[in-house]
Amino acid sequence: MGAPDDLEAVETDLTEAVGKADTLDALDAVRVAALGKKGTLSALLRDVGQLDPEARRTRGAAVNALKTRIAEAIETRRTALDAAALAARLATEHIDITLPPPPDPLSRGRLHPLTHVTEEMVRIFAALGFDVAEGPDIETDFYNFTALNIPEAHPARQMHDTFYMADDAETDERRVLRTHTSPVQIRTMQNGTPPFRFIAPGRTYRCDSDRTHTPMFHQLEGVAVDAHTHLGHLKWVIRTFLGLFFEVGDVEIRLRPSYFPFTEPSLECDVRCRRAADKIIVGEGDDWLEIGGCGMVQPVVLAHANVDPDRFQGFAFGLGIDRLAMLKYGMPDLRAFFDADLRWLAHYGFPPFDTGGAKR
Repeated sequence: MGAPDDLEAVETDLTEAVGKADTLDALDAVRVAALGKKGTLSALLRDVGQLDPEARRTRGAAVNALKTRIAEAIETRRTALDAAALAARLATEHIDITLPPPPDPLSRGRLHPLTHVTEEMVRIFAALGFDVAEGPDIETDFYNFTALNIPEAHPARQMHDTFYMADDAETDERRVLRTHTSPVQIRTMQNGTPPFRFIAPGRTYRCDSDRTHTPMFHQLEGVAVDAHTHLGHLKWVIRTFLGLFFEVGDVEIRLRPSYFPFTEPSLECDVRCRRAADKIIVGEGDDWLEIGGCGMVQPVVLAHANVDPDRFQGFAFGLGIDRLAMLKYGMPDLRAFFDADLRWLAHYGFPPFDTGGAKR
């Protein structure tokens, strides 16, 4: 049986080795040499198994106690080396906290205002119970005009208003770039059964270009059809939407008689506002601003959509996404939306991960 003094010698040697370790790597080498599977203390523990029971109990307790002390000494030395390394870094590395922080890569990208405004409008109408419907940008003459009760002689069918494309090679149908998102209401109702309540945001195309018109622009069509919907419901939906979109408590609107082939009666919707220099403030003042067209869906349109006009009725409205963005965020020229100018986007764009409609 090994004498106690041999454990004292082992402890002295290991403690001295721990103290001399001046790097974490050197300390880890001492740990392996002492506590590893082939280490000094592990070998002593294996020898204990060869002793008689009484000697094994005494010798085993002594070796385990030594093992614990060496492990604690190694951990203490490790803490000291870590602290010394940190102190050395602090002494040689400096941060000037007066300098601006480096740019966050996630904040460099910006959402285009039209993307942001479209998502904002969709969220509002979704909260009002509207689904979202989509349709093709390239439409047939039937869906873009005929199904919407637009007669052959209507100015909208003329070449100076509409982008016509080559006829469909298989059906010989005349094709156009859709001039409004209204064809989506026909396609959606043809593929379902009443009641309907949906919006159709998307790109539209017309031959027009100035500071308030572009050849490609964005509209949001809204439709609600059931057995009892009436103009009172239409007025509530538009008024509620405008209040939420422009973030004002109470919005006053007025509906003026107008004419659209696809609605009867047809109405223009104005919102109360005031003009302050180059800005238009919605929701207050003594002026009015036209905001969109609306009305009750023409029975002919319902029939083209395979909906029985003797049983069902509904309303439809159209809003210009681009113009609503201009109004809300003070953008003076519609053409700038499509110039791909990064300086403009940096000014008017929105954080890419803003999902709550926060202001810039």
